[in-house]
Amino acid sequence: MYYQTHFESPLGGITLASDGEHLSGVWLDGQKYFKSTIKEEMHQKGDLPVLEAAKEWLKLYFEGKRPDASTLSLAPWGSEFRQEVWRLLLEIPYGQVTTYGALAAKIAKKRNCASMSAQAIGGAVSHNPISIIIPCHRVIGSNGSLTGYAGGIEKKIRLLELEGVDVRKLSPETALP
Repeated sequence: MYYQTHFESPLGGITLASDGEHLSGVWLDGQKYFKSTIKEEMHQKGDLPVLEAAKEWLKLYFEGKRPDASTLSLAPWGSEFRQEVWRLLLEIPYGQVTTYGALAAKIAKKRNCASMSAQAIGGAVSHNPISIIIPCHRVIGSNGSLTGYAGGIEKKIRLLELEGVDVRKLSPETALP
């Protein structure tokens, strides 16, 4: 059984989901792939400790603080490859960005492969079911373009600005990575 609650943020509404023990989803209302990883009906229950902890994490984040994602019990659903990419996203420091290509190179090295497709990385990043906390907004195109954010480029820009990233150096393109 899955549970959900709602959180109002400076970016608008955010839906949070849990299996009762772990955080399974954090979606900006209306974002692409909204609730796509949870196939069953979710019941409203905002007082679960895991959902309360996630709401507190988001509150601190939007206050400009740097809460640590490792304090939350995260359980995003996805293939092993996607899980591997999402773990890498958690390593991107607050206020910094990386590229799809750089993530592809890390996975290739870890797997002892000559190369990895940046497009494959982009697919995994775009399907991240725990937005903001697993910071997919910190990934940009190799040419500095702000590409592929499921919550919308304008929200990606606002999240990066909140973290102190100088987005004037980045290009708000909508092309895929």
